[in-house]
Amino acid sequence: MKFINCLLALLVLTGIGIVSCGSARSKSITPTTAGESAAAVDSVEKEAEVEEEKEEDDYIVELPPPGSDLPVSAFQEIWAYVLADREAAFKPSLPLSDIGYFGAEINSYGALVDVPKRGKLRFFTGRVHLVVACNGRALSHFVLKPGSDERKKLIADLLTAAKDYDGLQIDFENVGQRDAEPYFTFLKELKAGLGNKMFTVALAARSKKVPDDVYDYEKILPIVDRILVMAYDEHWSGSAAGSIASLAWCKRVADYSLKVIGKEKLIMGLPFYGRAWAKPNHAQAYIYTTIERVIKENNVKDIRRENGIPAFDYNATISVKVYYEDEFSLSARMEMYRNMGVTAIGFWRLGQETQAVWPLVKLEMRN
Repeated sequence: MKFINCLLALLVLTGIGIVSCGSARSKSITPTTAGESAAAVDSVEKEAEVEEEKEEDDYIVELPPPGSDLPVSAFQEIWAYVLADREAAFKPSLPLSDIGYFGAEINSYGALVDVPKRGKLRFFTGRVHLVVACNGRALSHFVLKPGSDERKKLIADLLTAAKDYDGLQIDFENVGQRDAEPYFTFLKELKAGLGNKMFTVALAARSKKVPDDVYDYEKILPIVDRILVMAYDEHWSGSAAGSIASLAWCKRVADYSLKVIGKEKLIMGLPFYGRAWAKPNHAQAYIYTTIERVIKENNVKDIRRENGIPAFDYNATISVKVYYEDEFSLSARMEMYRNMGVTAIGFWRLGQETQAVWPLVKLEMRN
């Protein structure tokens, strides 16, 4: 690629150890992420687009002159996600218009659980939106089934839970294609029941129209008040190493989103987190012949038994590649979006960011 990705925010390390990287859209601090669920589902579409987009990856980022100040990017809406039980990441001084409170979930019986208490963010004077996640394909199919008791109860419980909030956001990232129509009608029923409360969805990033897309921007647009486009997890733990959100890719996503959604309802999502990839990956299941090979290749001499079970240790050199976000890459992305006409952005998530980003963003009220 010709562009300077994330303003040289690529670090290659060589050493011994195991890398754990920050999660994307997940309550857990482990590497498994809800954002990755959408990324994995979309991987076929992404791989098919790679070749035709290579020639378009020419968005060049210029490093600012030494000693110069980064620009302050102004937006009419600035959203950020806060995890339940990590409310300490929120500071009243942050320039935010909206908080997505993440989040309630749906258990294996289709019931709404873990609804956070709105009162824990009582010091925030802006809008707070209840975010509800469902990231299993089978579970999504189960709760979206038209006419089912589980669907009816879930809708009723969501509307009841949303009464304490300024809005409701649906974050279903693994809906199967066969459930597209039930998903659309599910959204319509929620919108009808919410009255004047704001209704939003978080959707996977698209740079062009995808055939038979469950997350068809055009179909969902009339149903909701805002669409937050998750313009991150371009690369994820199961993909090749690369930026979470390269600027050239983000530009294509924003171009398409502005064209289809329009700036009035669009929120462009930005990542605060980074991710690491290690080669080779030694953490895996081994068959016996592989165990024998590993013992031989690493000259293992000490094989001990732990309560009868054989075990051994060995050291190995691995190469670790890390992509992350700092104030320079975030500033470049925000300025790119602002110059394109984007008026609302949303950060995933508070607690993962460099504090140096906050002086670079400003809330500018709508006219």
